[in-house]
Amino acid sequence: MKCYVLSSDAVSTERAVELAANTKGICYIRTSRPNTAILYANDEVFKVGGSKIVRQSPKDRVLLIGAGVTLHECLLAADKLKAEGVEARVLDPFTIKPLDEAAVQQHAKAVGGRVVVVEDHYQAGGLGEAVLSALAMQRDVVVKHVCVRAVPRSGPPAVLLDHFGISAPHVRAAALAVLKA
Repeated sequence: MKCYVLSSDAVSTERAVELAANTKGICYIRTSRPNTAILYANDEVFKVGGSKIVRQSPKDRVLLIGAGVTLHECLLAADKLKAEGVEARVLDPFTIKPLDEAAVQQHAKAVGGRVVVVEDHYQAGGLGEAVLSALAMQRDVVVKHVCVRAVPRSGPPAVLLDHFGISAPHVRAAALAVLKA
């Protein structure tokens, strides 16, 4: 597979389709089921192997990485954390394959090596493994992988996010846990 793109809003979905149409080889685009807020301006530029920092401050203490619907959960968790005095940087990887490893490493280092990866996918073979691989040789990094760990089932998206432990409250708890590690 040449690329695996996970779009997080309508704009990034449109850009993903454009990129797939103009990329030689196989591209896989995964979109989200629920309606999500628009995060990007219509003229936002995306590239295969690129990523976007959606939120950051000089006081960030933890890096939250999420794509698709889980990016929105990361943003909600970042809001809750900020209200508690904890600043969180939020990264949208956009492409899972190839992952922007340099950005993951750079931002993990910038926040002191505390990282939470959130995905609506199983533990194996997704964003979490890609991030863990990118950070494998980095010193003093703690990563919490928040993902689906049970057999999927049907239901409303918000209920499923909470049931599988990948909703904003679970992301917040994971962030607080890595800060204590």
